[in-house]
Amino acid sequence: MEVEARSGGSSASEGRWSQSGTSLPVRNVQALAASAGEVAVDAMERYIQPGVDGDTVLAEHSDEVPVIDLAKLLDAESVEVEAAKLRFACEDWGFFQVVNHGIPIEVIAGMKHDIQKFFQLPLEVKNAYAQRVGDLQGYGQAFVLSDDQKLDWSDMFGLFSQPPQARDMSYWPNQPPNFRNSIEEYSSELMKLSHSLATFIAKTIGVDPELMEDKHVGQFLRMNYYPSCTTTPEKVLGFSPHSDGSFITILLEVNAVQGLQIRRHGAWIPVKPRGDALLVNVGDFLEIMTNGKYKSIEHRVTINAQKERLSISAFQVPKYDGIISPVLGSTEEKVLYKTMRVEEYARLYLSNKPYGKRTLDYAKLSQI
Repeated sequence: MEVEARSGGSSASEGRWSQSGTSLPVRNVQALAASAGEVAVDAMERYIQPGVDGDTVLAEHSDEVPVIDLAKLLDAESVEVEAAKLRFACEDWGFFQVVNHGIPIEVIAGMKHDIQKFFQLPLEVKNAYAQRVGDLQGYGQAFVLSDDQKLDWSDMFGLFSQPPQARDMSYWPNQPPNFRNSIEEYSSELMKLSHSLATFIAKTIGVDPELMEDKHVGQFLRMNYYPSCTTTPEKVLGFSPHSDGSFITILLEVNAVQGLQIRRHGAWIPVKPRGDALLVNVGDFLEIMTNGKYKSIEHRVTINAQKERLSISAFQVPKYDGIISPVLGSTEEKVLYKTMRVEEYARLYLSNKPYGKRTLDYAKLSQI
C-alpha cells in the first residue's frame, strides 16, 4: 500500500491541532546518553527532577491494571459482564489493557520494527524531520516552553496521522523504507479499535454512541524513545506527571521495558507490559464528557539504568472545531465541568507544560 503524499496536507479543521502549540529545540537526549561519561554537570542539571527519588512507588502491589477482552465485548453472550468490567476500569483505574483487539500481528510487528530502526538512524537523518516553529509534529521533544524549565529524558517523533487529509507528508520519513506504510496501516487499524471502544464506552454510561462519533476522529501518533541513564536514573523522568489531552490514548509498548507508572491512591504503581495487549487510558475530554465519572489519571515515565525503552502513544482526539460538554445521566445530576470549545482546551493544554491535571482543573466549574 502506498501512502498518498500531500505537501502540507491539512484540512481546515483537523490540521490546526498540530499548530495548537510548539516546543523549543533542545539537545538530543539519545546523543547525550551515548556520551554519558563526558556529560558536564550543568548539562545534566536540566534533567534532574527535585524530589522525584523520594516519591512513593509500590513496586510490588496486588492490583493489576484491568484487562478487557474486545472479543467478549463483541459476543452477545459475554458483552454484559465484559462491559461491566470496562465501566469499572474507566471509573476506578482510568486505565485498562485490551486483548483480542483485532490488529493483525504483522501490522504491530512492522510498526515496532520500523520505529526502532528510525531511532537508530544517524542524528542528521532524523533531524531532516525536526519540529518546525509553531508545529507539534516532527522529531524533537514535547512541551519545551522555556530555556530554564526542567527537561524530560526522552526524544519523540510526532505525526498527525488521522484523518488522512490532515497529514503533512513532509514529516513522514522515507527511512526505514517501509516506515510510511507501517504508520498508515497501524494508524488505520487504531481508528477501527478506537471506534469499537468508543461505542462500548458510550453504552456503559447509557448514551447514544453517535454522541461520541466526533470525539475520536483525529489521531496524533507520538513515538517515544527513552534512553537509559547510567548516571542518575532515579532522579530523571522520561515524561513528567500529566494526564492526557485526548479522548482516549492507546499505547503500544515496543520493547517490553518497564517505565510507565500511574498515580493511584497517592502512590505510583508501575505498569507491567503485556505482550498481547494494548494499554488504553481515559483522556481529559472523556472525563469532561462523562462529567467526571470516568477518570483521566496522572501518569509518568521513569528511566531504566541499563535499557532503552520505546513506546508509541496514539492520542485519539475530538474534531478541532467541535464542542466538549458533560453528558448527564439525569436531570438531578450536578454539572461539574464547563461546556468548552475543543480548540480552547487544546490550545491551553498544548501551550503549557502539562504538570499533573492542571489543564483539566481549568475545565471544572468553581463549585467543585
